Amino acid sequence: MVAYYTTAALALERDTETKILQAAQRLFARQGYGGTTTRDLAQAAGVAEGTLFRHFENKKAILVKVASDGWTELLTDLLTELSEMANYKAIDQVMQHRINDLSHNADLMRVCFMEAQLHPELQGQVQGEILAKMIDVTEAFFQTAIDRGIYRPINPRVLAQIFLGMFAISGFTHSALGEQASASEQTQAFAKGLADVFLNGVLQERDMNTHSTIGVEA
Repeated sequence: MVAYYTTAALALERDTETKILQAAQRLFARQGYGGTTTRDLAQAAGVAEGTLFRHFENKKAILVKVASDGWTELLTDLLTELSEMANYKAIDQVMQHRINDLSHNADLMRVCFMEAQLHPELQGQVQGEILAKMIDVTEAFFQTAIDRGIYRPINPRVLAQIFLGMFAISGFTHSALGEQASASEQTQAFAKGLADVFLNGVLQERDMNTHSTIGVEA
């Protein structure tokens, strides 16, 4: 009986924490960290302000948790996408899924990419660690493709940084275009365009050999 109540209490605690984090994600994205009080957070989560402080030391701790969970989710999703990719030329599929995900989780992305930029400690504690892992994972993916002769011998870390930058910025750009641009056909076309530029560049094939190959390893 004691074990039952302990389990039930733990489940209730987790549920309360989840409500607080969901409220924080929403309010931080829409009002900004500075424009959101702990009272606002407690009201939005449907809990007493004292309950909020029982779960988190202060408002900054809540921001750290929201951003940390968000970046971890990004890393996990990226790992899943890359591991399930049909082939090394199916970049458009990854782009399309990432664009859809960023658009559907706009609040979380605003906190992770924008609000967190205003807090230096987050950049090192959260972004520094997780973003570095994302680059490492993507770099390994591109290195394998290069080793197999599928991609040109370009610095794989540079490729990883370009790729991650493309899907991050494209998600915000595409969602900012409005509901019409979010139609699946347009999202697919947008993703295919990004993939085409990433895989083939923008130069005509006859001109490619006349330009320097910046980033190509010796």
